[in-house]
Amino acid sequence: MNSIVITEAGGPEVLQLQSRPVPVPADHEVLIRIQAAGVNRPDVLLRQGKYAGSGDVAGTIPGLEVAGTVEQCGAEVTRWQPGDAVCALLAAGGYADYAIVDARHCLPVPDGWTFVEAAGLPETVFTVWHNVFQRGQLQPGETLLVHGGSSGIGITAVQLAHALGCRVTTTVGTAAKAEAVQALGADLVVNYKEQDFETEMRNFGGADVVLDMIGGDYTARNLRLLRDDGRLVFINAMQGGSADFNALDIMRRRLTISGSTLRPRSADFKAALAAEVERHVWPLLSKGQFQPVVFRTFPLAEAAAAHQLLESSEHIGKIVLVINE
Repeated sequence: MNSIVITEAGGPEVLQLQSRPVPVPADHEVLIRIQAAGVNRPDVLLRQGKYAGSGDVAGTIPGLEVAGTVEQCGAEVTRWQPGDAVCALLAAGGYADYAIVDARHCLPVPDGWTFVEAAGLPETVFTVWHNVFQRGQLQPGETLLVHGGSSGIGITAVQLAHALGCRVTTTVGTAAKAEAVQALGADLVVNYKEQDFETEMRNFGGADVVLDMIGGDYTARNLRLLRDDGRLVFINAMQGGSADFNALDIMRRRLTISGSTLRPRSADFKAALAAEVERHVWPLLSKGQFQPVVFRTFPLAEAAAAHQLLESSEHIGKIVLVINE
């Protein structure tokens, strides 16, 4: 099968098209013939050798989310049958013609969604549901601030929070991104290149939950704008993991700082998360309360170009590799 392999840690050029054997599913796994694969920031960090716990990445096939059809089922798999249209969360291996995945980490392609659209769901929806609604405990009527609102994670967080009755605020870097995110349900959009998000959020009344992928000097600012009993949740730290903040203020206002990375979590954890996502989020997709936003597609052989676009941050929504059209 065709696959994109990381030849060594480095820039996009280390992503090379190679032939690999089609993997064989274990008893609890399914083999998916992949139609499309989402491209995500963790893929970039993995390629660079910087993803938590990644170790030596040479020879790794990246790709954390895919959509396609079930080709083969392991002996213990009961829910899925060959030919079923699924999307799935993987620890790696999505940039290829085929991938094996724990059957419990698969979800049906939502009604009315294409494979390209569905390929952008698992990594972002699982990440947002766990960090915003499980760890962050966002409740209807509360206010969420999500940084990077036009990213794949951002558009997912904005839409889910809006659909579930929360006020949503976000930061973006251009007027075009601001317009796009407002159309998806954001109540306040701050252009961080022209406005101070801390000041704008204070004028808006602050936030109950902040979903942050920036880190660095954003940390103290996020904490200052949180309301009492507020929650700051990290999913990345693009400006660095170190920060200065006032611990006494955290104590006084009962703030919570948390965060997570999804890839290293156990198979059982991901299975439980998939079940909760299907129960709470999939009905919203079927009702049209969540729109797919695909910025651009690339063929598998052009994965390096897809990574270059992702790292430029010029996109609005998801970047997807189209594999078996």
